[in-house]
Amino acid sequence: MTVTRTFSIIKPDATRRNLTGAVTKMLEDGGLRVVASKRIHMTKAQAEGFYAVHKDRPFFGELVDFMISEPVVVQALEGENAVLRNREIMGATNPAEAAAGTIRKTHALSIGENSVHGSDSDENAAIEIAYFFKDSEIVG
Repeated sequence: MTVTRTFSIIKPDATRRNLTGAVTKMLEDGGLRVVASKRIHMTKAQAEGFYAVHKDRPFFGELVDFMISEPVVVQALEGENAVLRNREIMGATNPAEAAAGTIRKTHALSIGENSVHGSDSDENAAIEIAYFFKDSEIVG
């Protein structure tokens, strides 16, 4: 396997409950390494741009409002097949369907407040990492 990178957001519901360290530990214990991380308060423009793919969906406004409601932690992660590995560690989007021991089963409050975001492909990981980080900020 090849070492690749993926992107992760620790969402407002998790940062509000002071779970940044717990979530990061689960990612690291799962074989991923944090190569860039910063806590930010996303602007409305940032959230709208990041989630632009969903702009025509009925939940878009609610999603943007949620993502700007509290600080988030954006991270670039590195590891063997990082996108797939991160998705396994996160668990299913709906925490009721997530496997035991996953981030969402352990920490998510609901399908909407599901504690984390992760890239769904290597291509999107590169786009999402570049959206929040300069190359010089990635110090793997």
